[in-house]
Formats: sequence, structure tokens, C-alpha cells
Amino acid sequence: MARIGVQAMMLREGFAQEGPFETLRRVAEIGYRAVEVSQIPMDEANLAELDRARAELGIEFAALSVQVDGDPGQTPYAVLGDLERTVEDCRRLGTKMLRIGMLPMGELRSERTVLDYAKRANEAAEALGEHGIELYYHNHHVEFAKMGGRHVLDVLAEAAPAMGLEIDVHWVARGGLDPVRTLQKYAGRTAMVHLKDYRIGVLPEEGIAAYEAGDFAAFMGHFASVVQFAEVGEGNLDFGAIIPAAIDAGAEYLLVEQDQLYGRTVFEALQTSHDNLVALGFADLF
Repeated sequence: MARIGVQAMMLREGFAQEGPFETLRRVAEIGYRAVEVSQIPMDEANLAELDRARAELGIEFAALSVQVDGDPGQTPYAVLGDLERTVEDCRRLGTKMLRIGMLPMGELRSERTVLDYAKRANEAAEALGEHGIELYYHNHHVEFAKMGGRHVLDVLAEAAPAMGLEIDVHWVARGGLDPVRTLQKYAGRTAMVHLKDYRIGVLPEEGIAAYEAGDFAAFMGHFASVVQFAEVGEGNLDFGAIIPAAIDAGAEYLLVEQDQLYGRTVFEALQTSHDNLVALGFADLF
């Protein structure tokens, strides 16, 4: 059965200020027991606290974050340059999955550079596969640009068959596609899904005033920025349909994430997402 957890990008300030164990204790008190590790230095001190959270709090680590290239010792792990350490830390924390948060922006210059990146990503996935570890790629909206008549995500998926996908439903929607149909399209390759809602905020008074004053450049800035991230269930995405589609697609982890909180604390936001998901009938997935 799939499990609902948290993408730890949301927890980076708590990790830095209170440490991973205390932060994850508060997350566990809300009801989450799975975490995808991201944006935290993977040094010995943090690894020890993560390991302690696993032993004492029952936290399971859905995945750790990696990149394809780079030098040993860095965070995220550089698979092709630091394979031994990457595998060792996966085993220490009990995870069999790794995820790439985004390809380097320079790789988006052309279809040729995307294909070159995909080749290296596939090499990394095959190297990890020899150790029983799977590699996944997380999308944003930029992967739904078209190159050579295909979405960039399709180019990556086809050119890196050893690599799976981590579908972020907010960024799918922001990319102009339907999350349910996208999950159906990639069924069998999607082991993790980001649950992130998509909200249209109210046009601020400054935007209305700019419009009335005839300052259309300023108005358009406000007009375009009303797209917001939201707690799950507080936006416009249909999670009553998305979550069953994710499970049908093979997702093992459904990870709550919210890139901006708009004045709320991370724990308030996580509590709201938790409560809304329970109200939708998904309490058994926590």
C-alpha cells in the first residue's frame, strides 16, 4: 500500500535550527511517518539524527536526493562521482530509492543537451541498479516545454529507460497538463508522487489600483503572480481523483510538499494537508 509522507524541502529551516530528529518528531506527531530527504547536508551529524529518527520514531525514508554528476562529498549526492558513499548512506537509512530534483538548467538549452543529460542519467540509474537502488526524476513545469515536437519529460523518459519518474502534480498542472492523465501515461514508472495543491489567489489591491491607473505592466505582474502553492485540499486540484490514480500508477509514496507558505508555519501547513487528506478518506495511507 502507498504511504503519505512529507518532502523535506519544507523542513530545511527546522533541520538547520532544531536538528533533524526534533523536526521529524514534530512531523510524526501530526501523523506522518515517511519522509523524502532533500536540501539538507548529508554529513555525519545529520545522518546520525536521521538514523535515530528511523529507530526511535518509526520514520521511513522514501528517498534521498541526488544529482547525476559532481564531486564526492557534496549534497545532493553525485551518483557518477560518489557512487560508493551514495549506496552506503541509502543502506544506512533503509531506502532503496533516489530522486533527482531537477536537471541543471544549462541542460535545457536544446534537445541535444537534454538527450546528453538523459544518457548520463541512464548510466547513473544502471549503476545504482547493480546495488538494488532505483533512480527517479522529479518534474517541474519546464519539462513540459516542447523540443523536437515532444515534451522534455518525454525526451528524458524515453532516452533514460532505466530511470523512473517522480510526478509532481502541481507542476504538471502549471505545465498545462492534467495530473490524472499524466499519472496514467506514466503508470509503471512512477514510484513517488508529490502532493502539492494549486491555488489561484485573490488579485491584490495594488494590482487593481495599477489596472485602474492604466499601468498595465504593473498590473500584469500582479495578474500573473496570483498562482500559488497551497496546502493539499486548499487549492483547485482534485486529490480525490489524483491519489487513486497515483496508486494505480504504482506509487509507493505520496509526498506532501508546499514550496511557499504565505505566512503560515510549516507545521500548520502540514497539519492542514493531513487533516484534509483524512477528510477525503485517505487516513489509512498515513
